[in-house]
Amino acid sequence: MKKICILDSKTLGKDIDLSIFEEFGTLTVYETTAPHEVTEKIAEQDIIITNKVQLHSPNLSAAKNLKLICITATGTNNVDLNYTREQGIAVTNVAGYSTNSVAQHTFAMALYLMEHLPYYDHYVKSGDYCKSNIFTHLDKPFHELEGKTWGIIGLGAIGQRVAQLAEAFGCNVSYYSTSGKNTHPNYKRVDLDTLLSHSDIVSIHAPLNENTRNLITYDKLSKMKESAILLNLGRGSIVNEEDLAKALDDHLIAGAALDVLEHEPMEENNPLLKIKNKDKLLITPHIAWASTEARYRLINEVAENIRAFLNGIQRNRV
Repeated sequence: MKKICILDSKTLGKDIDLSIFEEFGTLTVYETTAPHEVTEKIAEQDIIITNKVQLHSPNLSAAKNLKLICITATGTNNVDLNYTREQGIAVTNVAGYSTNSVAQHTFAMALYLMEHLPYYDHYVKSGDYCKSNIFTHLDKPFHELEGKTWGIIGLGAIGQRVAQLAEAFGCNVSYYSTSGKNTHPNYKRVDLDTLLSHSDIVSIHAPLNENTRNLITYDKLSKMKESAILLNLGRGSIVNEEDLAKALDDHLIAGAALDVLEHEPMEENNPLLKIKNKDKLLITPHIAWASTEARYRLINEVAENIRAFLNGIQRNRV
């Protein structure tokens, strides 16, 4: 019987049934795994399933029976791929499972900010609406998406899905290619400064690399419309958080929403926690990818990766 362990099941959610992996062998499930615990936990395993646990030569060298590492994500930077290739250890990942989830969350964040939903929710629940002498309350005007320009940084699968939804709302879509190589016949490609200065909504769906790290600084934010909002659903380090905090307090833009941060979990000294205009900022704890449906797709894809490996089939290997 194969020995299989999940090193960080907590990242998948307690509502997800992991018993699907029991068909492949003896399953051991750990909610979390600290760095000093890795070596002991993987020592006798044939298959490791993990999301973010760091697997590198010092701890992997103890796993003498290890044949397969399954990453419950698209990114593979937590695994030393040079070592795994040298040792003949297969590594698989999963792509595309969260496209709809992230796109949906993008619009949830945009509408939350654009329609001033926290303000209106508080207005009603505080009892102020009960004291009103008219049926409505218009102190925080909001605008329609129809006719607005939606700028996308990173037009991969998620960016393209966001573009489709933006068009359905009646937006004009343009995009900036972070690699400089991506072209798409359906959308207008522009340079970054043009995208920032012309867009009413800017959403980031790019990976973190040498082209995108610290891409959005105070200088870039100053090019945006004062009425514009910024959404980051790519990687935290694409946006300079200190600069964003200053830009919000200086009223350079109308608002920002982030699902990703430079350090996760968020650090207590993050400048975004200290901004004066808190109503202009929405932060969610890296959940855009994690709809129930997306997480079930992820788990089923991991199971298919294991099944393919055991049957000698090449599938989603990196």
